[in-house]
Amino acid sequence: MREVPPESHVNLPDRSGDANRSMPASPQFSTDHFALRLGLFYAAYFLFGGVQLPFFPLWLEARGLDPGTIGIVIAVPTLVRILITPVIAHQADRHRALKGALVSGAIVGLGAMTLVAIAPGPLAILATFTLAMAALAPMLSLSDAYALNGLGARGRAYGPVRLWGSVAFIAGNVGAGVMLQSIAPGNLIWLIVASLVAVAAAAIALRPVEPVRGPQEAGRPSPSVLLRDPTFLAVALAASLIQGSHALYYGFSTLHWRAGGLDGGTIGVLWGLGVGAEIVLFALSARLPAALRPTTLLALGGIGALLRWAAMALDPPTALLPFLQLLHAASFGAAHLGAMGYLARAVPRGLSATAQGVLATLGGIVNAAATAASGMVYASAGSAAYFVMAGMALLGCACALWAHRRWGRRPQVQPQ
Repeated sequence: MREVPPESHVNLPDRSGDANRSMPASPQFSTDHFALRLGLFYAAYFLFGGVQLPFFPLWLEARGLDPGTIGIVIAVPTLVRILITPVIAHQADRHRALKGALVSGAIVGLGAMTLVAIAPGPLAILATFTLAMAALAPMLSLSDAYALNGLGARGRAYGPVRLWGSVAFIAGNVGAGVMLQSIAPGNLIWLIVASLVAVAAAAIALRPVEPVRGPQEAGRPSPSVLLRDPTFLAVALAASLIQGSHALYYGFSTLHWRAGGLDGGTIGVLWGLGVGAEIVLFALSARLPAALRPTTLLALGGIGALLRWAAMALDPPTALLPFLQLLHAASFGAAHLGAMGYLARAVPRGLSATAQGVLATLGGIVNAAATAASGMVYASAGSAAYFVMAGMALLGCACALWAHRRWGRRPQVQPQ
């Protein structure tokens, strides 16, 4: 394999010259086996998400759970993720076992979700779903760390590989929505289980990330390096608030639209439109202007979320929903690329999964609170609950702007 110049490694900490780049320079989807298998893994994992996120609440409703209980069932696993993710992520860094952690999580998650399908009541559903998500939730942090490490070593861009996950997410949205017209909502759980079979197979097919050689990786940096850096913490908080502001949308938009008379196919298309806009942004991410810093993208994500949720709170007519869904490119896509771009430049490779774990932990705290609150507020106020989500997005945008002003004055995270 050819030697890649140090400046092309996207996750080394000395990135003053690259601070304005949104992601690494190479825009193409690599045909090497590492990137191809990674793209397939993202596709399988997000196919699962594309079915589970919008339609699992419908399955819970079909099992007789009310909106408040649905909010708890979705929120409690998020609390467990707060405890599990940083531990698993740091151990994966410590033992250089990113692939092993992904394979283990996929297999345990598949088994636990099968138990969810046959659980006899709300408490059993809560317990088994918590186990499933405790195994599956850390996989996104681990896979992003795996991607930044492996793609960075090859001088490849993250966005054009990650977009295959978004494509599969649309397939899950639309496919499950269409199938909902011919199968009972109580059978949706088996689509989720089937998608996890693909996740496990794709995880097993991944190639291990090669050990790193070079002076930057001498020794193991302490995780305290991250916790002492206010810019890193501000970025993590901004990303958590902006992504957490999607809690009401993820948990209850399908129920709200269905109650408003939209059929499963239309709902699937609406979800697909949002992710389609995200795909376009990911595909173009390597060609974004060099002056567009990751923290700028993060702030733009907050602005997009603010506009989106404020409009949704006014219960807009169906004709406007497609246009609001296109804002997903900002509210999720730009925010995610901004956070990943910052981590790629400011965090030593030896802490890549640990940093993702910290981000997931903080995000889990915010998301759990937002999800539980959204269930209670939605039950009493309906779509007006989106005003709470808009407030979260505004606060996230403020944190991103603060980090933007601070970052670049000096190196914020240094390897020890």
